[in-house]
Amino acid sequence: TNQKFWTEDINGQWTAGSVFLYESGNDPDQILHFARFPVILLALLFGFLLFKWVRGKYGNKTALLTLFFFAFSPTFLAHSRYVTTDLGAAFGFFIGIAAFVKFLEIIAGIAFGIAELLKFSLVLLGPLYIIYGLLWAFLSQFEGQKKFFSKKEKFFIFLKYYAKILIKTIIIFLIGAAIIYFVYAFHIYNYPQEKQMSDTAHTLNSFSVKPLADLVVKMAGISILRPFAEYLLGILMVIQRAGGGNTAYFLGEVSAAGSHYYFPVAYALKETLAFHILTLIAFVIGLKAILKSKNKSLYNFFEWLRENFALTAGIIFIVIYLTQSIASPLNIGVRHILPIFPFIYLLVSRRIVLWTNNSELELSANGFWGSLKFAYYKYIKTIPRFLIVFICVLWIFLNGLITFPYYLSYYNELYGGTKNGYKYITDSNYDWGQDLKRLKFFTEKNNVQEIYLDYFGGGSPRYYFGEKFKPWNAEKGIPPTGSYFAVSATFQQESTAKPVKGFVKNEEKTYFWLKNKEPIARAGTSIFIYKLSLLQAKCLFKDTAVEPNFTKEIRDFNCRINLGLPSKLKFIF
Repeated sequence: TNQKFWTEDINGQWTAGSVFLYESGNDPDQILHFARFPVILLALLFGFLLFKWVRGKYGNKTALLTLFFFAFSPTFLAHSRYVTTDLGAAFGFFIGIAAFVKFLEIIAGIAFGIAELLKFSLVLLGPLYIIYGLLWAFLSQFEGQKKFFSKKEKFFIFLKYYAKILIKTIIIFLIGAAIIYFVYAFHIYNYPQEKQMSDTAHTLNSFSVKPLADLVVKMAGISILRPFAEYLLGILMVIQRAGGGNTAYFLGEVSAAGSHYYFPVAYALKETLAFHILTLIAFVIGLKAILKSKNKSLYNFFEWLRENFALTAGIIFIVIYLTQSIASPLNIGVRHILPIFPFIYLLVSRRIVLWTNNSELELSANGFWGSLKFAYYKYIKTIPRFLIVFICVLWIFLNGLITFPYYLSYYNELYGGTKNGYKYITDSNYDWGQDLKRLKFFTEKNNVQEIYLDYFGGGSPRYYFGEKFKPWNAEKGIPPTGSYFAVSATFQQESTAKPVKGFVKNEEKTYFWLKNKEPIARAGTSIFIYKLSLLQAKCLFKDTAVEPNFTKEIRDFNCRINLGLPSKLKFIF
């Protein structure tokens, strides 16, 4: 606590974490190992509550199928073992929505408060609750309006029920706010008020909505409001972070502006192909059921929404959350839309179960022939449906076993599988620094004495490799011939990708010399390993006795000539 990251830095948490793990005599592997257990336990609790909630709404079959999709999702399997907030965000949205749908004020209020403590993006639950409350008030009173002929009576009935829902929603918000307040009061207990104000002002100095930033700074100066000021600071920091975008590789291009196609494409690539097939079947049969319905009235539509309010709430959440994510320029991973996954699993499971049960069957079982006909349509005709579902479920199950332990890097078969996923999208979709220790195992197995490394991740190469580690980046050019060079997929793809309009990239500061070159090995899936003596055979002068004395510019120039790339002769002359 006497170091600069604690006493002076405003956002010194990265330095603090690095020092704590790798520079304080601790065992980082043991710390990380045990730190993952609470996340694993949270994932187990998530699965249990998801199953229990769905079973209470739609029965055992739908609940089991939903739980199966959850348990064998490569994305959930990946993020259920990392010390991050992504699983917590998905859990928070689930318990918040599930509790609110039941309209139990105390439970929903507690769920809301817990959700807000898990991740700042869960502030979205506030507007969702208002939408759900208004919609439920309308749907629950829609049928009763037939009994009233006076517009005045209808108005007052609606008004009364809306007031009731509003009071319940306010109670939920108040309970949640109380939980937030007491947790943050403990959080800032030893935080000097003057320091909180100055830190808040500095952090929000560039926030786009100046009056809002000033309000939070003022709240930090009022003792009783300090806990809420710290909470709101986190929310504004998230808004500020999302608005700033992020340099990302996406489908052969690199940009900081984001793409509206990013999350739909990432979901299509990262979810299992078998689940996509079941989703398509569910969508088609659902659409077919709507078109074949004999009662296509507005009243029946509202009646369905009311009777299936859990599904309705899920659909609304998926649409709003996905729309907000698509509009954001912050494109760093499919994990950011993880909260919508459980609700998609529920929607697909519900429709698939109805399909295999032949729910559209309207035959009677009267008489001998009637019973035979009923049995045929109920059991024999559904065999192909069960077979399709069985194959898809088995496919997902085997896929989960085969993918182990590379769930973070998983890409489905339609796009070349996990091995080729880095060609489409990187960052936390493929490469999050998870293979650093596997690179260490490679160096030990192959007796590598020195490795040049450009690493993307939160681990410490210096801790694991010691003096073997030679930090590198694209600006330094080509490492010496004969050396081992390793680079994370994210940095390699961002360096060699085509910049989009408006994104400036200096070609001289890229890994142009790695284009079309195959690595000699990979550490896990995400770190590519090259042996420079092999790589440079076609790229550098044959006289290896003098080559090490060449300057970086001469080596780069000669490499570019041999690769047929543009060069600058001033490097030679």
